[in-house]
Amino acid sequence: MNPFVKIRRDLHQIPELGFQEYKTQAYLLAYIHSLPQERVAIKKWKTGLFVKVSGLNSKKTIGYRTDIDGLPITEETGLPFSSQHSEQMHACGHDFHMSIALGVLTFFVENPIDDDLLFIFQPAEEGPGGAEPMLRTEEMREWMPDMILALHIAPEYPVGTIAVKEGLLFANTSELFIDLKGKGGHAAYPHQTNDMVIAACQLVNQLQTIVSRNVNPLDSAVITIGKITGGTVQNIIAEKARLEGTIRTLSPESMKKVKHRIEAIVKGIEAGFECEAVIDYGSMYHQVYNSEELTREFINFIKEADAVQFVECKEAMTGEDYGYMLKEIPGFMFWLGVDSPYGLHHAKLTPSEEAIDVAVRVITKYIALKGNQS
Repeated sequence: MNPFVKIRRDLHQIPELGFQEYKTQAYLLAYIHSLPQERVAIKKWKTGLFVKVSGLNSKKTIGYRTDIDGLPITEETGLPFSSQHSEQMHACGHDFHMSIALGVLTFFVENPIDDDLLFIFQPAEEGPGGAEPMLRTEEMREWMPDMILALHIAPEYPVGTIAVKEGLLFANTSELFIDLKGKGGHAAYPHQTNDMVIAACQLVNQLQTIVSRNVNPLDSAVITIGKITGGTVQNIIAEKARLEGTIRTLSPESMKKVKHRIEAIVKGIEAGFECEAVIDYGSMYHQVYNSEELTREFINFIKEADAVQFVECKEAMTGEDYGYMLKEIPGFMFWLGVDSPYGLHHAKLTPSEEAIDVAVRVITKYIALKGNQS
């Protein structure tokens, strides 16, 4: 078995939520310490890692970022190496991302190039967000790369496919939590209450008008309310209700406009239902915007690579806090085809492990090319 497939299976069994990746960090450290250490330097940050591989004649530093956290999902794959952690799963492919990063790191420890390399094992991508605070650390400032790259698995593409585009790849995203508080009471006396189930239903309907009536039809935005909770039993009118959702836009300006409209509508609900409302935007992620020059260069490299198919993809409404790194450092992210019938964040996601070797081969060749340029 490919050693990095085994690593993927090991990591798949121990998914951990954001900033709780203790077993994951320990596993990564144990493996990295098993490699020759002459040119390797390691620094911890919370549950993440910075790993520098010194070059032979460095003139720049090339960064490679991987995320390491899992999701609060109960796995339903039936795999013999399924998650051993209750209600936690690597349902977004971060086990793949880590095993690929270790494969690339191993190659360059054993096959040095001129330039320095910085491998960033970032926690909490799924929330509350590790990229932005990691970017601000002293460790990152000391080892700041001159360029950076990353990948994300793509279940919809076959193995051997690399999909990427210049410019905007992933949307601006924000969590959305709205708490409503009114006046509860007996179901037989609704006139003595302020029913927050009714208020929540009205609010959901009104929020849907923002995209249809306040966003330019040539622009794109999404407001999704994925969860509503309210009330206690069937014959008591609900005093409280909570809406949980997400906002996604293709520009920072549209995000500001959408939030302004949400706040205005919520004020109207407060007045109309004589209740109190609190809005919390939770984690907010900056758009993933690929450097035109570096991405174009990478596309040309992929077009010439053996056994790899290039696809020019469209931008997606998915979110990735890697966008904060691209805001500060020139670089790009690309999609790696893994050919799964189930999509990202699905309890039955089963990516093809053949994609691990494809990714390691492609990335090592590309980095070697970039890292040996004068």
